[in-house]
Amino acid sequence: MHGIASLALAFPTMAKAGYSGSYVLDFEQPVVEIEKQIDALEANPSAPRFAEELATLRSTRDTLLAKTYGGLTAWQTVRVARHPARPQTLDHVDAMCRDFVQLHGDRQCADDPAIVTGLARIGPFKVMVIGHQKGRSTAERIRCRFGCANPDGYRKALLKMQFAEKFKLPIVTLVDTPGAYPGIESEQRGQAEAIAVNLREMSRLRTPIVSVVIGEGGSGGALGIAVADRVAMMEHAWYSVISPEGCAAILWKEANEKTNTLAAQALSLTARQNLANGIIDAIVPEPAGGAHRDPRAASEALQGWIIDQLRDLSRVDPDTLVNLRFEKFRRMGSVRSS
Repeated sequence: MHGIASLALAFPTMAKAGYSGSYVLDFEQPVVEIEKQIDALEANPSAPRFAEELATLRSTRDTLLAKTYGGLTAWQTVRVARHPARPQTLDHVDAMCRDFVQLHGDRQCADDPAIVTGLARIGPFKVMVIGHQKGRSTAERIRCRFGCANPDGYRKALLKMQFAEKFKLPIVTLVDTPGAYPGIESEQRGQAEAIAVNLREMSRLRTPIVSVVIGEGGSGGALGIAVADRVAMMEHAWYSVISPEGCAAILWKEANEKTNTLAAQALSLTARQNLANGIIDAIVPEPAGGAHRDPRAASEALQGWIIDQLRDLSRVDPDTLVNLRFEKFRRMGSVRSS
């Protein structure tokens, strides 16, 4: 099975999710109930009389939120990363970039909306921004294929990276995809080849590259724009060779709540696990309760981390930069014999 139908089966949480503010993750329900009480008291004309009760409820809400998000399971983390209100690439661009000019097309076939590219300023730096875009409305999500890029998208990204190298601009990539698009048309146009070429070419670009997994980081679809000098993850993002559903379908022949939970745990896909395993360099903290609760604060934290990395990398000679980048990825997965 190919196309949107296969994506809906592989990623049921994404397929069913709407974008209304009423969307609630089950483990957030106790927090939401407290927030309803707070809203009711605040809407009461006699609210000043309930100042003490409001303060107690807010304190309880904040404590419960911190406890809930401090102890998320791997599968719960995946669900947070897929939250329909979670900020996407263009949301972060709007919040942290100035003078953004979007660039389109791969000069071969098409302009893939699942990958956004453009020139911008982040802090004091002129940069090339490249990121996955899932879309907001149902129509936009279908057009973007839930953030699953075609080979046209990866070729567009590479073309813009080479443009950045030519004009000595650092590259910032924002990863948010469950994986590359699995449709037959993508395979016919060279999906695997496009991603492989990106891996090769990114490894030797003579300009700083900073990459952040802002939501989902699935397989080669993520890695196709994530071969970078510095790689980070947002606190509640995930990054793995395969989605939990895909892993569960292979190992248990069925993807359900139980097998998805087991698969997510086995894949070591959370930010903390990836940091411990040396796959990423840093974790960008999110606001209490996840980026979907305070997108602007999430973007501010992301912007601060990116600026710090670009400031450090701008001092490194291009030849040294390429050598260090190669060694960084070469070390991954190395095993020492006892």
